Amino acid sequence: MNAHTLLPLPREVSWQGRTVQLPERLWVVALRRHDLLLPALRRFQSAALRAGIEVWLTASGAGLAGMPHVVVDPQSDAVDRAQGYELAVDPERITIAAADPAGAAYGLTTLAQLLAGGREVRCGLIRDWPDFPRRGVMLDISRGKVPTMATLCRFVDLLADLKINEFQLYTEHTFAYREHPEVWQAYSPMTGEEIMALDQYCRERFIDLVPNQNSFGHMTQWLIHPRYRHMAEAPEGFDLPWGGRRNEPYSLSPEEPSVIPFLAGLYDELLPHFTSQYFNVGCDETFDLGQGRSRQAVAERGEHAVYLEQLLKIHRLVTERGRTMQFWGDIIIKHPEAVAQLPKDVIALEWGYEADHPFAERCAEYARAGISFYVCPGTSTWMSLVGRTDNALGNMRSAAEHGLRHGAVGFLNTVWGDYGHQDYEPVAYLPLAYGAAVSWAVEANRVADVRPFLSRMVFQDRAEAIAGVLYDLGNTYLAAGPRLHNASVLGRLFHSAATWREWQVLPECDFDAQEEAVRRAAAGLDRVDLRCAQGPLILRELRNAVRLLLLLCELGRTLQGVRKGSPPAPGAADRLIQELEAVACAHRELWLQRNRPGGLEEMSMKPFRAWQAELRRLQSYRW
Repeated sequence: MNAHTLLPLPREVSWQGRTVQLPERLWVVALRRHDLLLPALRRFQSAALRAGIEVWLTASGAGLAGMPHVVVDPQSDAVDRAQGYELAVDPERITIAAADPAGAAYGLTTLAQLLAGGREVRCGLIRDWPDFPRRGVMLDISRGKVPTMATLCRFVDLLADLKINEFQLYTEHTFAYREHPEVWQAYSPMTGEEIMALDQYCRERFIDLVPNQNSFGHMTQWLIHPRYRHMAEAPEGFDLPWGGRRNEPYSLSPEEPSVIPFLAGLYDELLPHFTSQYFNVGCDETFDLGQGRSRQAVAERGEHAVYLEQLLKIHRLVTERGRTMQFWGDIIIKHPEAVAQLPKDVIALEWGYEADHPFAERCAEYARAGISFYVCPGTSTWMSLVGRTDNALGNMRSAAEHGLRHGAVGFLNTVWGDYGHQDYEPVAYLPLAYGAAVSWAVEANRVADVRPFLSRMVFQDRAEAIAGVLYDLGNTYLAAGPRLHNASVLGRLFHSAATWREWQVLPECDFDAQEEAVRRAAAGLDRVDLRCAQGPLILRELRNAVRLLLLLCELGRTLQGVRKGSPPAPGAADRLIQELEAVACAHRELWLQRNRPGGLEEMSMKPFRAWQAELRRLQSYRW
């Protein structure tokens, strides 16, 4: 047994000098609540089989004296912390004692990890429980990429292996509301039947599937349709706070009386499909508030008052339907006087995705006001193609430390898909694993190296190299020079076909150093030996991501020359166009291996088409 197969690392471990060789046939006794534990027991059964152990399940320990076996007690008086467990290994038997069935499932998960090295297990005692009672992951399904049910179920299995107990699907327009087909029909949405099935799948793994529907800002995909345009705050667009203008409607207007009945109708159809008692209503980034129909109200009463009034109306809808409201706290936290006026039964979601995000100050503000809150870092995988490893780990470490210090009730790791979600799913595994670790026990996992666990347990890489490649690829952003907010240089370049001439940092970027870093990191792909079911797909995804990064390095150098007045080298534009087409074709095929077709062409393929058009313009320009 190698302790590196454990993740999250337990908070208390006492190893002995002895080991026990488990038999090829092992009895596992579920003393109580096997009705709730059976799915977890069967998952353990499958994990043990990979170690050469055939597990037989039973609810009776009669006749097992003197025979090595496992006893699982999910309601033990010996453990008094919710979701906690004790795992004791001695030569005669292995005992998992837990405070509740979830804790017993987590104990079985830890035992399964111990078996990763085979049938020989070290004797000792593990005492473990989580820092954060709710440890979640939110996956964006509103930027074109809606995973298939098979993909979602595999993803949920990964979360269960990491002891995650909350899952959300970030939704703007990708639930198939019966009365609103024009909003979702092009996007292969989640149906009510699929949500019910996924909800059950999650519950069997002690994961709470929390409904998520944005309800204020981020409603463009609704408001662009004539039937909903009257509800827009600024139907003709608005000025962005960082400069520039967006020419589409964006937020629901708090001054439009039909908005609340509209939301009530959405909630009445959406919520019955979920068994969770929580509901994330979004309400973040209301950038256009006060620029349209609410201009006079904001001028008279202040932005915070108008925002809070609408938030309270939404809160009333949620409580009337028996749920606890979660909402993104980025708007309200700017106004401490408004934070103090929040109902005490809400949960604010304090989000920020840079390593230096002010979690300390923001968490303290919610704590002073007596408002329950989560800390919500992110995987840094969006707008980067292969992630930003150092930033992501620093972001999560800070969130966990300050959240725990100030009494956060939850930790929600976010996987966004800004501008088309072109990054491939495995890119998120490393930051997801680290986030799960620090949200379970931050002190035990602060400096945890998740790479051995991922290579062995998730990717089943006999070379134990793949997680190191992901780690290094995710740090290649450091070589480019400029540090960008919420993006890497190459990620930003990929989405800048229309604006690259005005992109001020372009001349500062070191595309030679970036290319060298990518090639050095990607060389490790030649060593990997993946034995997981998705192994061939994962390798093709990562190789295509690397191919796109190298193409963008060449593109960046070409554009730097053009900015200085030098035409592209002969044939350079042709080569870039051809390579873009090859990478785009591979991307289209890879996308459909995990995701539904809706949104692929309109959103994910858009940057490829934009750059092909821009390069043709450069090609035909008279220099």
